[in-house]
Amino acid sequence: MTRILLTNDDGIHSNGLIKLEEALKEVGDVFVVAPAAEMSGASHSLTLARPLRIRQIDDRHWSVDGTPTDCVTLALNRIFPGEEVPDICVSGINHGGNLGDDASYSGTVAGALEATILGVPGVALSLVAREKFDFREAAQFAVVAVRKVLSEGLPEGTLLNINIPAKEIKGVRVTRQGIKNARPVISEHIDPRGKPYFWIGEEYFSNNSADGTDYNAIEQGYISVTPLKSDMTDHRALAAIETWNYLRDPELLQKS
Repeated sequence: MTRILLTNDDGIHSNGLIKLEEALKEVGDVFVVAPAAEMSGASHSLTLARPLRIRQIDDRHWSVDGTPTDCVTLALNRIFPGEEVPDICVSGINHGGNLGDDASYSGTVAGALEATILGVPGVALSLVAREKFDFREAAQFAVVAVRKVLSEGLPEGTLLNINIPAKEIKGVRVTRQGIKNARPVISEHIDPRGKPYFWIGEEYFSNNSADGTDYNAIEQGYISVTPLKSDMTDHRALAAIETWNYLRDPELLQKS
């Protein structure tokens, strides 16, 4: 029987995770290892400065007081050892999109990424909405995507970052990451003890909705499927940087 590991960054009680679990039960045995509290924006962070605690809720659900990366690391190395390793890890369904550069901040994407690093295919799912989150169509597509990955496989180290529009879906497009245009907005406040604290937000003024990008697919009403890897090398820049003088003449390093 196919074993499916679920995680997310919205926390183990998230409605998106609950709907995803319900849908994927028709594909295989589903097990959930998710953060005990919301960890949105945690990116691919691993908790190293304090101990982590695992709470087993029942024989299929565990919560971890850490990040999505912690959850997957503990799941694959402690909770499901040896031959019990899951066949696939699905992360989501996230409350909000993970498009373009935002994928690098996303704990949802990081959960799937950590799985691929540890040798398990990963899929991240996000619903691109700001309110009135209806996860039914996203959960239905999760079934389609997981079955396809299980039957066809993915290139080694590759995960699928899937974003589903919160409107009538016209189809599916395989996309590349777009580039968001935003600036940080930091608001300062004073707590009851008179000390300042800050909220970090963003102001969006446009995005790269060029053809072929995840932004464009969502704007047009299509599900966006973007293959991602942990390898962040800019392969196009390799040849140019190799021509830099200090690389060709090591004596320049001594003179600088």
